[in-house]
Amino acid sequence: MANDKKQQLLDQRYLKMAEIWAQNSYCKRRKVGALIVKGKMIISDGYNGTPSGFENVCEDENNKTKAYVLHAEANAITKVAKSNNSSDGATLYVTSSPCLECSKLIIQAGIKRVVFTENYRLEDGINLLRRANIEVEQVETDSKE
Repeated sequence: MANDKKQQLLDQRYLKMAEIWAQNSYCKRRKVGALIVKGKMIISDGYNGTPSGFENVCEDENNKTKAYVLHAEANAITKVAKSNNSSDGATLYVTSSPCLECSKLIIQAGIKRVVFTENYRLEDGINLLRRANIEVEQVETDSKE
């Protein structure tokens, strides 16, 4: 039971860090942050935004998100792919539940656990993760422990 409590506390702390990381996003409509953790070590991070080298403007003149904006999970997964680390068996902490496209990347990256705070408007991503036997957990970060 003590281990569960310790894991819960760690989950909340990593999610709070992902929330702070989300503040790096230039997106106005929604800021999302993600961390990939393996063996209690952060091996990658990401936030939603435009690809490297593009202008830091996520929305068009009608306030619609531009089609080429990358989600936080995709940024974290592609960042780990460029490193010497492996996300196989890791946990992804993300401030919003993953969409379907990001869930496909999560499965292919070998991530075994996804912990998130807010629900995305669609649940097809979460359903796909569960179908792939990936542990999915929603955790609140505002509790005082």
